[in-house]
Amino acid sequence: MRGERPFPMFRLATGEPPRRNGFSEGTQDYKREGETLVLQRQLTRRFGPLPNEVTARISGATVEEIDLWVDRVLDARTLDEVFRS
Repeated sequence: MRGERPFPMFRLATGEPPRRNGFSEGTQDYKREGETLVLQRQLTRRFGPLPNEVTARISGATVEEIDLWVDRVLDARTLDEVFRS
């Protein structure tokens, strides 16, 4: 086993090896994507089908904005209350 790696090197779906700093960047992207889906699901369940403007706003939001809105949806009575400034 000398000279052999005990585990094969991890490769991305593209076949490329991961970059050292790519893990944290990718994790942030996955977090944002997951939270976006949860927020849209919560909003739809609570307020019905979402207007296109709301969907677009969520799609362009930062992780911090999404975190704030996920918390607000618990107490908000309207969509406007979720997205207030």
